Amino acid sequence: MKEFFVKNEAKIVLFLGFILVAVISFEAGFLQGKKTPDKPIVIEKPSESPKIEPQAAGSVPTIKVTTTSITPATGQNSTSLETPKNCAYVGSKNSNKYHLPTCTYAKKIKPENLVCFSSAEDAQAKNYQPDKSCVK
Repeated sequence: MKEFFVKNEAKIVLFLGFILVAVISFEAGFLQGKKTPDKPIVIEKPSESPKIEPQAAGSVPTIKVTTTSITPATGQNSTSLETPKNCAYVGSKNSNKYHLPTCTYAKKIKPENLVCFSSAEDAQAKNYQPDKSCVK
């Protein structure tokens, strides 16, 4: 055993030196981290929510986009999304399905393809079928 330590003395000292430097560095970083107070993380990213404005029958309604922001003080969303008055249901020119205006699929319809319906009967009269995930 003594022979082993004498033969590898330089390697053992070097190894123990690396370990000692690593431990000291870790402790220094840990103590430095305790000095700085933790600040809350605030993520501000605008999200787009379409606004469907009512139009005359037969015309394509326009959609306005509002942004949602999260206030850092309260952490709550502040969104103003109006429910369309004449559009009880919406559909797309490229599809035969109609949706509620609040449905995820309805929000994905491009404004130029949006078709507005005042009732489910109105949509069915124009050969549109209810979307099973939105309209029950």
